[in-house]
Amino acid sequence: MPRSLYGRAFLILLLPVISLLLVVSVVSAQRLFEGVTRQMTTSAAREVRLLLDSPDPAPLAQTLSIEVSPVVAQDIPPGNLRRWFDITGIVLIDELQARLPRLESIDLSDGQIVQLYLRKDDEYVHMIMDRRRFSASNPHQLFVNMLFFSVLMTIIAYLYLRNQLRPITRLARAAEAFGRGRSVPYRPSGANEVRAAGSAFLDMRARIDRQIEQRTLMLSGVSHDLRTPLTRLKLSLAMLDDERDREPMLRDVRDMERLLDAFLDFARGAAEGEAEQVDPGALVQRIVEDCARANIPATLYEMVGSGTMPLRAIAIRRAVDNLIGNAVRYGTRAEVSMVLTERALRIRVEDDGPGIPEDRREEALRPFARLEPSRNQDKGPGVGLGLSITTDIARAHGGTLRLSQSERLGGLCADLVIAR
Repeated sequence: MPRSLYGRAFLILLLPVISLLLVVSVVSAQRLFEGVTRQMTTSAAREVRLLLDSPDPAPLAQTLSIEVSPVVAQDIPPGNLRRWFDITGIVLIDELQARLPRLESIDLSDGQIVQLYLRKDDEYVHMIMDRRRFSASNPHQLFVNMLFFSVLMTIIAYLYLRNQLRPITRLARAAEAFGRGRSVPYRPSGANEVRAAGSAFLDMRARIDRQIEQRTLMLSGVSHDLRTPLTRLKLSLAMLDDERDREPMLRDVRDMERLLDAFLDFARGAAEGEAEQVDPGALVQRIVEDCARANIPATLYEMVGSGTMPLRAIAIRRAVDNLIGNAVRYGTRAEVSMVLTERALRIRVEDDGPGIPEDRREEALRPFARLEPSRNQDKGPGVGLGLSITTDIARAHGGTLRLSQSERLGGLCADLVIAR
């Protein structure tokens, strides 16, 4: 079966047409080729027998428009002659052989005439008759007309079918773009069922957009409301005289602020900015350079391919920063590589840390997942949102996040893969 909807619909359209052609062809062959040819051949055979039984066949042959001439045995073809595509010739030969016992050979090599070689007493007779007296003239016209009009109606039906399937294709493109984080203009059109599906898609897209916006606003509001008391708490702690009590509490306050920032990043996800043409290589290079300025041990290992593709630069930067932060938190260094092909973009971050066991990698991608003991939780105040944020950003771009074991460094290998 074809994989595309166009191919399957066109096959559904062609099957009845082909079946109809086969049925009509079989019926026409039986009625026109066999029935009519047998009737006409029977009449012509009677005329031939009449000439053979006549003592003076010349006047009768002139009346019947039949050429009669004597022939020697050496000039008689050894067998019946027929063109390979002469379908009515098969019926004609069988019928004449059954009705003319004195028939020696039949020559149908010329499509306009029928040449008969017959035995009359001790002599041989050569008769030439018009082919139209044995079978219907131009029997192929029926098949030519059927074929021509079948092709014509198939083309017309295909054009109508394409117009009916075009709204489904537009709906599929809009849904695919929305899955990649882009909102393309779409207006329901086509049949009622397609319009209903398009309207349902627009309602779903609007609800998802409202849900993301409400989640972002809610967590932003919570973060804003919590920052005010935290700021007052920091000022109060800064005024304490005992430095031994002040520093641990200030560190706890800073950790709380980082946790709030993590919650806010998780709420925003990939919702910031619109997708635009971005050079992934230049973006990854800037991220690594910024890490070097911030004294983060991240280096650029490999860059393959060049070009641009539609991305949300802010979201991709946040995803790569999370992967690098996760790598340097549990390892001593991070190596970043980028491969851009005609089919996909792959951004890889590897570390030399303990890695994640294979049976727990799916769990590590869930929100608030804190793995123990594969990850040392004393390394930082994370709440298990880094990989989840990166996964959401990858899915918003129509991609995925894959975790594996780094063959070079021995730690975790995180691949951010986005289809082009």
